[in-house]
Amino acid sequence: MEPKDRGIAMVFQNYALYPHMSVEENMAWGLKIRGMGKGLIAERVQEAARILELDGLLKRRPRELSGGQRQRVAMGRAIVRDPAVFLFDEPLSNLDAKLRVQMRLELQQLHRRPENHLAVRHP
Repeated sequence: MEPKDRGIAMVFQNYALYPHMSVEENMAWGLKIRGMGKGLIAERVQEAARILELDGLLKRRPRELSGGQRQRVAMGRAIVRDPAVFLFDEPLSNLDAKLRVQMRLELQQLHRRPENHLAVRHP
């Protein structure tokens, strides 16, 4: 089975973003390679951007973002895929205190969905 077909979304502490793509393109990439329609891709990206407070940053490149913003883009890439399993490695480590509280709430909402979740924290 191809990795793209496994239904697993991973978010690493070191966000792997494509530097030549905008935030929007980075978030949409996984859906695009799966052949999803442009309208549905746009809808999912917009919703994830709203949740992660990335609305005004969609046209920027990763080099123009803070570490916390980059981490949120990586989280958005996972969220838009609507996977069967989420794997998070230190998903809040690069966020400021205010955003960390908000993202905890968003992650709690994700946990209420039927997907499986695994979050890793290092001591």
